[in-house]
Amino acid sequence: MGVLYEADPHTHVALITIDRPEARNAVNGEVATGIEEALDTIEADDDIWVSILTGKPPVFSAGADLKVVGAGKDREMRTRKGGFAGLVRRERAKPLIAAVDGHALAGGTEMVLACDLVVASTKSTFGLPEVRRALVAGGGGLFRLGRKIPVTVAMEWALTGEAYGAERAYELGLVNELCEPGEAVAVARKLAERITVNAPLAVQYSREVVLNATSLPDSEAWQVSNDATRKVGKTNDVKEGVRAFIEKRAPEWTAS
Repeated sequence: MGVLYEADPHTHVALITIDRPEARNAVNGEVATGIEEALDTIEADDDIWVSILTGKPPVFSAGADLKVVGAGKDREMRTRKGGFAGLVRRERAKPLIAAVDGHALAGGTEMVLACDLVVASTKSTFGLPEVRRALVAGGGGLFRLGRKIPVTVAMEWALTGEAYGAERAYELGLVNELCEPGEAVAVARKLAERITVNAPLAVQYSREVVLNATSLPDSEAWQVSNDATRKVGKTNDVKEGVRAFIEKRAPEWTAS
């Protein structure tokens, strides 16, 4: 199987697992289609508020399957909505956490960069080694990396093609939480729980503002922020949040 999908409506969390350990979880057509279909399911399911992307041990993903590339079938690794791996160009509303436990190199790093938050074990590594194969990292890594870490360091990663450990990635701000090997998914689930206690639509609109307004001039950023405020103000959950506060109880969110 290329991708495994599990969803728990009680915790409001879904888990997407790349399942090609024999190929270091490299992306082929089956993986790309599987991730896109999983994201389609998540975006359409009001009971799922956060998702986690991981790879079957011992790696997260080695990126593109070079056997597919060598056969001239690299189009199979891209989907209509998601681009490479069905993910890197995907428009979505719900938070996605990368749970990395092992190598996430080349397209694997680009997949991580397409996620919103990152949990990584201390045995994990990241890097864009494409230049070592006379290739260019074409899955968004070359422009996304410098948004996550200092541009001077992103340039180093891009030009040397070297791999870097999780501790260094954590120091630079690429990784949100470090953990022991074998615990990445469990720690990612705990991070997801910290998100799902909040109103899901407010989380989605907040994510939208962070992504779309961070690099804008203040005049434009205020427009994006005000639009999100108006949208969330029309939800049933904002009324529930106020009632729960007054009644001194935990809110019961409906994502409506």
